[in-house]
Amino acid sequence: MPSVDVIDLNNNKVGTVDLADSVFGAEVNEALIWEAVRHYQAGRRSGTAKTKTRHEVSGSGKKLWRQKGTGRARTGSIRSPLWRHGGTVHGPVQRDYSYALPRKMQLGALRSALSAKLRDGELRVIQAFSLEDHKTRTLARALRAVEAGAKVLLVDVPENTPDGRRELGRNLHLGCRNLGWVKAVPTMEVTVYELLAHKQVLLSEAAARKLSEALAV
Repeated sequence: MPSVDVIDLNNNKVGTVDLADSVFGAEVNEALIWEAVRHYQAGRRSGTAKTKTRHEVSGSGKKLWRQKGTGRARTGSIRSPLWRHGGTVHGPVQRDYSYALPRKMQLGALRSALSAKLRDGELRVIQAFSLEDHKTRTLARALRAVEAGAKVLLVDVPENTPDGRRELGRNLHLGCRNLGWVKAVPTMEVTVYELLAHKQVLLSEAAARKLSEALAV
């Protein structure tokens, strides 16, 4: 069971936390991670490329000239693909590129990604993201104090809102909006893609315990 140091926003060690070995100390399955990233990117793909077929382009359906006697090739419509401004044959159509990936594979890939981050020293645990206000400079100062470099992913446990939703704390959510190299997500929205896309991952102690409990096998 890996034991990880817990630091505060001043980069001072305040304790340790024991994490589930099956979540943060699992064998890294690179093939499974690749499949999870491919699945995520396929779901984000827009698939909006579209060309018009002969029945979708504008133009009359009237036969342009009589079938015989003109000396010209017979034709039936100005919207024919053979004509300029006519329809397109076998062009792209709108489609959905997403596909189903078994939940066990998704969870296994997430365990592998978290284990790889901890193994490579790119995952740390923060006692709590207790910011004094929602200003960007406050969060930026805290990240500098904990020596967080470029591309940082912050993970915290969501809070209950008055309207019954569960969202990140207001100060954390608003504080990172103007920092292009920082992204904050709640624990239930952590993906393999986001873990790999960011150089460093900072988990709150509550988030680390939540992930360790939810993903344990």
